[in-house]
Amino acid sequence: MFKSMKELFTSGNKDLRHRIYFTLACLTIFILGISIRVPGTEDLTKNLGFLELINTIGGGALKNFSIFALGVMPYITASIITQLLQMDIFPYFTELAKQGHTGRQKINQITRYMGIAFAFIEGYAFAFAFLGKTGDPMQYMYIATILTAGTSLLLWMGDQMTQKGIGNGTSLIIMAGIIATLPQMFITAFTSLVTVDGTTQVMALGIIKFILFALVYFGIIIGMIFVQESERRIPIQYANKSTSAYGASQSFMPIKINSAGVIPVIFASSLLSIPSIIAQVIKKDSATLFVQKYLTYTTPVGFILYVVFIFFFAYFYTFIQLKPEEFAKNLQDNGGYIPGIRPGEETKHYVSKILTRLTVLGATFLVIIAGLPILFSQVTSLPTSVTIGGTGLLIVVGVALETYKQLEGSILTRSYKRGYSRR
Repeated sequence: MFKSMKELFTSGNKDLRHRIYFTLACLTIFILGISIRVPGTEDLTKNLGFLELINTIGGGALKNFSIFALGVMPYITASIITQLLQMDIFPYFTELAKQGHTGRQKINQITRYMGIAFAFIEGYAFAFAFLGKTGDPMQYMYIATILTAGTSLLLWMGDQMTQKGIGNGTSLIIMAGIIATLPQMFITAFTSLVTVDGTTQVMALGIIKFILFALVYFGIIIGMIFVQESERRIPIQYANKSTSAYGASQSFMPIKINSAGVIPVIFASSLLSIPSIIAQVIKKDSATLFVQKYLTYTTPVGFILYVVFIFFFAYFYTFIQLKPEEFAKNLQDNGGYIPGIRPGEETKHYVSKILTRLTVLGATFLVIIAGLPILFSQVTSLPTSVTIGGTGLLIVVGVALETYKQLEGSILTRSYKRGYSRR
């Protein structure tokens, strides 16, 4: 790891460093844009509820009601919808998915247009629900247009980072927004735990509490990395290859414990946020009271629904990505098989059984990570901005690991090419 990172600063990797600088410049523009508020608006002082996820991903942009208040969430929503439409739900999307690179380009284009449309709809709804202005629809249109332009700019910057920088641009924007809130969170935790005007004993106890808080926080990060990197390897044997041959290596199909990533949590949060948005738009006390009593994650009913949705979407999304039937067919067509398992239907059932068991572990992990901030806020007196775990931290860990692997792969590839050219 350190050897690969050291090679980054050699003269042969100048182009790679320029990519890193370009990525950092784009992320700096994003961080600066978070503090630019939409003209004629003020900071949101009310509780955002499940919309806190959007605020966290956007680095607090929604709370500030900045030009980047919507972030890239409309695009993520559009991406999820287009993926669902490819499951033989809409024949047009199914055919595009089978057309290879050309079909993917067309799907990406449709996804972006759909994301911009969602951004305008969400921007109009947020302007109506949170700003409390009535009788002037043109003001809502004005605010929605600015928010849509902000999302469009972020999508463009994400594309530029993907092409001219490192990693996935959209994912890096999400990660940067979440990381931007971490320094203030630790400052808030320190000022809340350490009483400056107290006695020396009280201050020492507060410092110990803060150190324990930091250790637990980083311990959770280590646990996330361990789970994210954990995988179940299914051995694969091909009829035209022999594992007993000299120098032969065993082939594996790796399946991650958490194959669905954070998508189930985003799905569950989005689904439970719909009643809250509707209640804020219609502004009826009975609807608001019902949502606060039964459909918020701080209530027993809301938390149980949250857990059920996470498990459901974890299974749903995992089996969308890793289709056992398709895997069994492709493996058989290529002359491969799982040792001890017959090709075809038996292979399909075997892979389905493994996916089911792994998804139980993955979904349980997601529930723990998503539930930690909720339980933490209930058992401590710290401000709600101070959390442990959470979906945002899981996103940061996942994106950081993928970006590091891509960066390390690029360094190793360049080192290999230079070594080969010297021969």
